[in-house]
Amino acid sequence: MANARASLIIVTITVFVLLIVMYTVFNYHNYLLLSLGIIGCVMMLFFIRFEMKSIKTREIVILALLIAIAAVARVPFAGLPSVQPTSFVIITVGLVFGAESGFLVGALAAIVSNMFLGQGPWTPWQMFAWGTMGMSAGLLRQFLGMGKLWILNSFGFIWGFIFGWMMNLWIVFSNMHNFTWEFLVGIYVSSFYHDLAHAISNVIFISLFSVSWIRILNRFKKKHGLLEDSTLKPSIAYDHSGK
Repeated sequence: MANARASLIIVTITVFVLLIVMYTVFNYHNYLLLSLGIIGCVMMLFFIRFEMKSIKTREIVILALLIAIAAVARVPFAGLPSVQPTSFVIITVGLVFGAESGFLVGALAAIVSNMFLGQGPWTPWQMFAWGTMGMSAGLLRQFLGMGKLWILNSFGFIWGFIFGWMMNLWIVFSNMHNFTWEFLVGIYVSSFYHDLAHAISNVIFISLFSVSWIRILNRFKKKHGLLEDSTLKPSIAYDHSGK
């Protein structure tokens, strides 16, 4: 468990360093190469888990299915700025299946969904932001899984802003030659309403669907023994009252 978390943290730091180096040294022209590099880091994380614990074929299938669901969930809402059901799926995956699965689903859902919505220099940052979102849900699952819906809603609301702040970094680092503090403040101020929309949509999706969705994932996990972690409760149930 400790080794797995250490590997996850190392991969996350590596990805962040890659993002900064590639965008400051090569600007944003090599975003596809950087995206492939992040995929390589994510796959390395998965292979480390594979070596440390036997992975069943059905575990690979369920992760692939969850990546597809998270990616496709973006498409119907593409016309609504910053309304991201993908974030809801990624948070619940991390909560039920753990930090590694959350990071994997988050990072790959970004590049898969952008096959429909368009790749660009923002893709690697989306991969990192959503991957980190899923990872943090997994690392905090003991706290988030206390059964209080307001705790999970607060987590989703906060991540609506954190995601936006992370995404702003690609604009900042790709314009370092024009960097000023006024430019930095302007970027973050102008993104406030988009970040707020993301935060509110996270709360709405979590409030409406998290109880049934987490129940389904837990049932599937328990029935097939998927990605079990003996240090954690096998299932998480949420109180509709939020008390």
